[in-house]
Amino acid sequence: MTDYSKFKTLTFELVGSVAIVTLNRPNEGNAMDAYLGGALRDVFPMLDADDRVKCVIIAANGKHFCTGADFRQGDFTNEKTRGQGSSSKDARDGGGQIATIIHTRCRKPIIAAIQGSAVGVGITMTLPMDIRIACKDAKIGFVFVRRGIVMEANSSYFLPRLIGHSRALSVVLTGRVLPASHPWLEDLFSDIVDKPEDVLPRALELAQEIAKENSMVSIALTKGLTWRGASTPEGQHLLDSRVLYHTGRGVDSLEGTRSFMEKRPVDFKGSVQRDLPSFYPWWTTPDVSVRPSRL
Repeated sequence: MTDYSKFKTLTFELVGSVAIVTLNRPNEGNAMDAYLGGALRDVFPMLDADDRVKCVIIAANGKHFCTGADFRQGDFTNEKTRGQGSSSKDARDGGGQIATIIHTRCRKPIIAAIQGSAVGVGITMTLPMDIRIACKDAKIGFVFVRRGIVMEANSSYFLPRLIGHSRALSVVLTGRVLPASHPWLEDLFSDIVDKPEDVLPRALELAQEIAKENSMVSIALTKGLTWRGASTPEGQHLLDSRVLYHTGRGVDSLEGTRSFMEKRPVDFKGSVQRDLPSFYPWWTTPDVSVRPSRL
């Protein structure tokens, strides 16, 4: 059984088949330090490999979700916080390491439950997650130009794809801290709730629905098709067809059809560890492992 007890800055709770992973530095606003960053890099591959887990919620303890990088380690001119390396070619952004692992190393659905302030890496690390639910008054800040740096955690890739280039540029070029309900942030959040205490229950309700009703194999492949698709409609048609051929002959497709015909609850048994096609992943990625940096 997977052991999550080693983490000091995260807590783990399994509710049915939903894993609730909670950022646990409430006295520091859950600001990102080296320990929390390291824990996040480690936990997502563990969740991916844990067959007990069908859906993941990332939540936070206290008033804030994550107030950004912990500047008590130094500012971005400090060796502890800037990208290490002998040149810019060698540097690796710590937030980008986390975002890349979330995007590539956890094939299960991930929901961010944002009950309070999410600023800097506190919001950018949620962009590769699949669903974001927020309190309407949660403060959201892409503040990088106000700190003399640029977007990190791969957010210059994800944000325009989630909310469009026009709104993304409005958000990042002003550097404003906005409520989650602001029109510029429309489409970033799947659901907006009125009170901070309502965020996690709403996320859990949605996670339990996903875990109970859906095939984990289909979800993993759908995530891949969405983010790692072809560059043309014709190419996507060929890729879709190949994946559909595999799933149509899988154990979950048979169960999905039978449960529908028999008018009974579905009971999917497919596993992302065992039942993905041999050609998955169908994409190649650059090697980003050279000279990792601290936050």
